[in-house]
Amino acid sequence: MDRQADEAKAKRRFLLINLMRVTGVAMMLFGIAIVQRLIDLPAIAGYVLIVLGFGEAFVTPQILARMWRSNRRDDPQ
Repeated sequence: MDRQADEAKAKRRFLLINLMRVTGVAMMLFGIAIVQRLIDLPAIAGYVLIVLGFGEAFVTPQILARMWRSNRRDDPQ
């Protein structure tokens, strides 16, 4: 691939990883608002959102970064 295509792909991946982080944090904050009774929903929904948001904010970006790593060890060189 050419350099511009590589840079465009890297920018899309960077944007996606950061979007996952931001939406995960938003989910956690929404869940906390539910648990604190600022939003009238069952508390269990808040706890579920907190756990899912944590996974989306911290675990999923790590998995995506590992999948997209450019210097993979399993690739023969």
